[in-house]
Amino acid sequence: MQGFFSPPSLTMPEQIGIFGGTFNPPHLGHLILAAEAQRQLNLSRVLWVPTPQPPHKPQRPLAALPHRLEMLRLATQPESAFQISLVEMQRPGPHYTVDTLRALHEEYPSAAFTLLLGGDSLRDLPQWKEPEELLRLVSALGALMRPRMPVNFSHLGESLPQALTLLKRVQAPQMQISSSLIRHRIETGGHFRFYLPAPVYEYIVAQGLYAAGEG
Repeated sequence: MQGFFSPPSLTMPEQIGIFGGTFNPPHLGHLILAAEAQRQLNLSRVLWVPTPQPPHKPQRPLAALPHRLEMLRLATQPESAFQISLVEMQRPGPHYTVDTLRALHEEYPSAAFTLLLGGDSLRDLPQWKEPEELLRLVSALGALMRPRMPVNFSHLGESLPQALTLLKRVQAPQMQISSSLIRHRIETGGHFRFYLPAPVYEYIVAQGLYAAGEG
């Protein structure tokens, strides 16, 4: 009798979004963008990757890393699809995205990664460390578009043509919220409560973060 061959089942790799930043502090705009990216790009989860210090902004003042990590935990804990990765905190700097992706591939060898980037980061992508290798390590680039920050995708294509084949736009409500705006309002005594998840707001107030440069 002719033998019957059953081919092995093919499983699709898990689709994971990578959302890096200083999150200084994490605000509602971050959460909305991550939620829209997770839904629109069919990501099983989004890994939030807090960076101790961005290599391209070495003099940027930041709240202490334990504060930023706790605020990020408070902001993301209600959503099961949001997880925090300590991959950059667990190794010495400088922390380049291409090295972070290499480390994540070791941690999640069967996953496919979508790197979530704002328009300003997309614009500067050709100047990042090993941009061609970075693109090889991702399955997609999720473009998180912000208001009043248009991206010249044709220029990006001229400098890094592989990027355009991986680009996926994430459409989200256009909200004029930024961490720098929140910090400025705190420093100057302005109103900032409703730009933040309630637990993050309460933490900032309790710890006295960002007031007159504290943090």
